[in-house]
Amino acid sequence: MSDESSEQPLESPDDSELSTPSLDDVVPDDASELIEHDINALVAERDQFKDIALRLQADFENYKKRVNSQLSDETNRATGRLVESMLSVLDACEAAYIHGVEGVEPIWSALIKTLEKQGLVALDLLDKPFDPANAEAVVHEEGDGGEPVVVEVLRTGYEWKGRVLRAAMVKVKG
Repeated sequence: MSDESSEQPLESPDDSELSTPSLDDVVPDDASELIEHDINALVAERDQFKDIALRLQADFENYKKRVNSQLSDETNRATGRLVESMLSVLDACEAAYIHGVEGVEPIWSALIKTLEKQGLVALDLLDKPFDPANAEAVVHEEGDGGEPVVVEVLRTGYEWKGRVLRAAMVKVKG
């Protein structure tokens, strides 16, 4: 015994029944306008928050750069003060070397090389025009009346990272 109804093919739905309804078919016109208005408002709000986030990110990056710069400046000033306090040791070593004290030259040389690697620069002013920003003229010698020139360095001057740490004491002629 067989059931004929179970063997009959199923009827396929009409293609018009399968189509998806459009928004206009489901939502009335005035509601569609409200939804579009709400979408536009949400997009504008999203763009506003995105702008705020980008501004905050840029402000934070600027803050980090400023803090790093300030930290670097403060570190340079602190190490400059440390080096400045060591200049008397350099002066003593230089004086001992000039007076021929045995064994001081390797110590003086090692100390000056180490400090130079960190940014210390001895000012080379001999036979150059006198510059009051780099030197103090403690002895004046009469000359031809021209521009004053450094003829002798009495105490070495130093720069630290581009700024004069200690002005040289010099004898000028001019």
